[in-house]
Amino acid sequence: MDLAFLTPLLDRPGPWASLYLDTSRATEDAAPRRALIDRAAVHRLAGLGADDATCAAVRDHLAGEPTAASPPGRALFAADGEVALDVPLTDSPPDVAATWAPLPHTAPLLGLLDDAAPRCLVVAVDRTGAALEQHELGRSAPIGTVEGRQWQGRGHRAPPADRYEWHYRHRVEDAWERTATIVADQLTRMWPGSGAGLLVLTGDVRERRAVRAKLPPQLQSDTVEVDGGGRADGIARDSFERRVAEAWEEHRSRHLTTVLDAFRTGVGRPGEHATDAAGTETAPGAAAQGVPAVVTAARQHQLAALLIQPGGHDAERPVWTGPEPEHIGVQRADLRSMGVARPQQAPAADALLRSAAAVGAEALLVPEAVPGPPGGLGAVLRWNA
Repeated sequence: MDLAFLTPLLDRPGPWASLYLDTSRATEDAAPRRALIDRAAVHRLAGLGADDATCAAVRDHLAGEPTAASPPGRALFAADGEVALDVPLTDSPPDVAATWAPLPHTAPLLGLLDDAAPRCLVVAVDRTGAALEQHELGRSAPIGTVEGRQWQGRGHRAPPADRYEWHYRHRVEDAWERTATIVADQLTRMWPGSGAGLLVLTGDVRERRAVRAKLPPQLQSDTVEVDGGGRADGIARDSFERRVAEAWEEHRSRHLTTVLDAFRTGVGRPGEHATDAAGTETAPGAAAQGVPAVVTAARQHQLAALLIQPGGHDAERPVWTGPEPEHIGVQRADLRSMGVARPQQAPAADALLRSAAAVGAEALLVPEAVPGPPGGLGAVLRWNA
């Protein structure tokens, strides 16, 4: 899961109100039911010690949300009298859950934002350019077009059949190549901020292959080609959406396997795990497991992929934190040495998700049936130390 959406939670010191609500029922009594749930949620926050301004901000925000067409659930995060983030959930929380704590309680998001719902940038390519759609939370929406380079041969509407035919075709094919370059360049620029996990190319087979060949290698690895889509009317949308969903599931499964393989290969490599006098790991290898090792990696900005598995005890283990994402340690003294005057405790998963979001790392929920990190917490690391 790309954690960029958590960015609004990184620049406030807290404390934080975190609220998870079930908004799934579309019945005749949905509006009064929602009103009761919202009031109960705000009352619960107040009972936990949330300040009046923050409770009022949450209450006003919920009152402004329409009951119709609501997602299955919502997660709200508020601090200092302002709702900083409202996340639509793909799964319903089992009950109203509220916390008032030094850090946002983000750990439940991994289970309530179902990665099975495609998060794709779909690009329908033809010889004139491309049409772009964002697929997220089961919805698709057009987000723009890219116009390519076209060549008109001095008024000719069809290729001439005389001795200039080769020249004409060469110029047309050159225009097609330039169009592919324009589309690929635009996709490369917008990809980092798109929030998508997979780039889907569809439409004209020749043109989409030309576009893919011009993408940078890292983006090519997150790109697939899917038949059945295009810019013209008459596309069988249901069939195409099924193909996109299948491509997303294959990509997601393949990516999880790749990350877990990297974790298993990298953890415990001999000669790469130095420890200090207290026994805390100070030089992780290509992967880390357990709270001390993963916290050390987070403090050194080395997280590339954070692995959390339900049922493990490590995610709830308290760690010490401060105002900045890199303020994280197993001991209070760790924070004191960083100049944090008032260290506070938070669950390891919440603190590590904040650190991971700050360095552009991803987080993956490892299914219970899959062998994962002992204790339920691990990480694949980047080498920047």
